[in-house]
Amino acid sequence: MKKLCFTAMAIATVTCMGASFVNAADEVRLRLNWMYYGSHAGFAYGKDKGLYKAAGIDLDIRSGNGSSSAHRLVANKDSHFAYGSCAAMVTLAAQGAPIISVGVIDAAGTEAIIVRPDAGVSSVKDLKGKKILTTANAGVNTFFPLVLRSNGMSLSDVNLTNVPDGALVSSYLQGAGGSVAILGGLDDKPAEIKANGGATPVAFPYSDYGVNQVGYCISTHQDTLKNNPSLVERFVRATMVAYKETEKNPDAAVNSMADIVGGTMAEDSGKEQARSVLDVTLGILYSKANTNRTMGLHVTSDWDDMLNLMKKYNDLQTSKSASAFYSNQFIN
Repeated sequence: MKKLCFTAMAIATVTCMGASFVNAADEVRLRLNWMYYGSHAGFAYGKDKGLYKAAGIDLDIRSGNGSSSAHRLVANKDSHFAYGSCAAMVTLAAQGAPIISVGVIDAAGTEAIIVRPDAGVSSVKDLKGKKILTTANAGVNTFFPLVLRSNGMSLSDVNLTNVPDGALVSSYLQGAGGSVAILGGLDDKPAEIKANGGATPVAFPYSDYGVNQVGYCISTHQDTLKNNPSLVERFVRATMVAYKETEKNPDAAVNSMADIVGGTMAEDSGKEQARSVLDVTLGILYSKANTNRTMGLHVTSDWDDMLNLMKKYNDLQTSKSASAFYSNQFIN
């Protein structure tokens, strides 16, 4: 009965948010940054419990191949929305991609250098001359040069090597090509490493080296925002309700994701891994500057900090202010 009450209350909340419905639900494609992992549980929960349906949306959730790739698929109108790195989105938008963020999920970055504990690496400087693995479209690549620079190094001091999207953790565990580390998120990679038999890794979070960034956001095409604001509003509001309910019911959200994905994620070990990842995401839904704890809010100071870092250290070329890359139109 408690679950039924929750569902009715959440659906009523979405319905009362001013969504305008049509007889036939809008078919909407959401592109994730990667294959399903714990951080995505809120989307799955919203789909499973009918929150998107109540908002007049028939949601199709698709896996992705990195944040940049996910945002590009929105830019070329393959997908209506994407969940991916905010820094990757800003980079693409500054280069002319017609995309904009309409909501923040991970308000702080979890990006890190993740190192094998047997590598004898106790500081970032110890990585000089070492092989580090990443994937070509990963948002985690954006601020890596800044971390190196903070330690008196540059990209030429390490051997940064791309591997196929699905082979990052397995290559790390095997020490492929003499590699000692990967670039990845603290929200998912340590849990995945341990789930696959690896020891707890050593981590160097980017935030320890002056990287104040917004984590992951929801992007949409500028045309969609301009020409179909009702769709954007309904999707954003339903998503924010879904993540608020996920805060209250994390195990239920993981179960919803397990039901959708099936396979190993539906096993106890898979659910445990997903919950571990989700806990990290739930801990960074609100930045310190988001004093009212408004779900999804783009905080001006956070985005200003990120944009300034990207201009100074990543050669971001744009005359636009940070506010040009996001909209709080449907956040309240």
